[in-house]
Order: sequence, then structure tokens, then C-alpha cells
Amino acid sequence: MSGHPIRIGRINYTNVWPIFYHFPIERFHNRVELVQQVPAQLNRAMADGTVAMGPISSFAYGEHSDEYVLLPDLSVSAWGKVNSILLFHRRPLQEIADGKVALANTSATSTNLLKIILEHFHHGKPQYTSCDPCLEEMMREADAALLIGDDAIKAGWTDHGYQVTDLGEEWNRLTGHWMSFAVWAIREDEIDRHPELIKEIYESFVESKRKGLSDPSGMIGQAVAAIGGTQAYWKQYFGQLTYDFGPAQWAGLAHYFGLAAELGLLRSSPRIRIWGENTVTQVKE
Repeated sequence: MSGHPIRIGRINYTNVWPIFYHFPIERFHNRVELVQQVPAQLNRAMADGTVAMGPISSFAYGEHSDEYVLLPDLSVSAWGKVNSILLFHRRPLQEIADGKVALANTSATSTNLLKIILEHFHHGKPQYTSCDPCLEEMMREADAALLIGDDAIKAGWTDHGYQVTDLGEEWNRLTGHWMSFAVWAIREDEIDRHPELIKEIYESFVESKRKGLSDPSGMIGQAVAAIGGTQAYWKQYFGQLTYDFGPAQWAGLAHYFGLAAELGLLRSSPRIRIWGENTVTQVKE
């Protein structure tokens, strides 16, 4: 193994806390370095090789599936409401499907999910603009605004007066599938370089997830202090998301990729490849 640490990305949103909260970074000494950024920045860092592994937007995997492999049992997924991918809009979806939509410039998965919902399912042709994640500014000239992560959570608590669509809930209603918003990816060229370290990192993430979900009280207290809201809200928030990544989530992601390719958002529908110790398995659709 080389002397350089493996750089692991960390999304700076609360939705990944259960997987990171108990990750034993001290155990890895100088073998691992954590890099915290918003999803769009981590997507770029994975693509240019400055980050080797970690959670990225599912859509970013679709763009680089020939370079990345996905870790099993780790994701940020939802069966229905996700509570932090929210579209704020003035009128019902079918009435704004041809309108002006402001997109927060922080995540590829959610913006393309919204395009699938508006263009494929509601047959719209919206005009999109990319903006900083500020609801008041976004809605100044738009019919709808998409916010994700903690920005969406905090905007949802305000007395904004808009209709709100949870994209996880809308996707599930329209398709009957899970939606995976973030997946744990590793650059394939890292697998041969550090096989034992990758196995150790992966097992530590799975154990951190188990601990975080079995006793979320520490995360809940930290979320109340850092973001606001009540303990009841955060208990429900962490409890409603799913952090697993198995065949049911793979099927939902494959459906998402297929529709993204159909709309020309991806060049083709990518194969989902899953890491295993000494193996890489391609999911059969």
C-alpha cells in the first residue's frame, strides 16, 4: 500500500449521519482522510480522482458507472417521503410543469429526479434555472423551487405559504419503487490498490450504521443543536430514511436510470455493479 491515505468524501447534510456518526476515524490513523462537501462538489472530486470513495449522488454514479463500483448495504434511500428533497410551488404540479423552476445547485440526483417527474410523468417542458439554495430568492421569479438536504428541512419549517411536494413520495406514488438519493461508491482503480483497507473501511461503515440506527439519541441531540427543530422531528426523520442498499433499492435505481436515459439526461442506462470481497457483481435487471 502507498503512503497516501484514502480520501473518503462525506456529504455535509444530516441525512448521512447514521452511517458516519460512529465511524472510527481514529482507528485508521493516517490511512484515511475525510473530506466534507456538498454532493455536487463530492461528485466532481470523485470524478477527478481527488476523492477515492464515499457517498455521491446516485446520478453521478450513472455518469461514471464504468469507473465506479457501489458498496452494498449503504445508501440514503426512501420508500416514500424523504423529508429533505422538497419542491415548493405556487400551483399544483401539473399546472407548473411548463413553468419556471429554480433548482438548488447542490445535487444531481434530485434535480434530475424532478426533471423525470415533470417531463416524463407530467409531460411538461419547464424552464430551469440554477440558483443558490435560498427559497425566498429562488421564488422571486419562479413558479417552483427545489431544495435539498438541510436547506429543504429548514425551509419546510418556515411559514412560506407554498404547496410542497416531497420528491421521494411523488416518485414512489408514480412508480411503486424505492428511490436511492445517495450511494456509496468507490473508484474501481482503488480496489486493486487497497483491497484489505477497503474491506476494513466498508465493515466500519456498516457497523457505524448499525450503531447509529440502534441508538440515534446522540445524532438527534446534535441535529437539534446544529439545525433546530425538535427531538421528535429528528427521530422521525432518521427513522423514515433507509440506509440499506440491496435488491429492492437496486431495482428502483435501475428504473430511475432507465427513465433518465430515455429523457437524454444520461447517455445510456448504466449497469449497477456491486463490490464484494474479491468480486464485483453486475446486477441483472
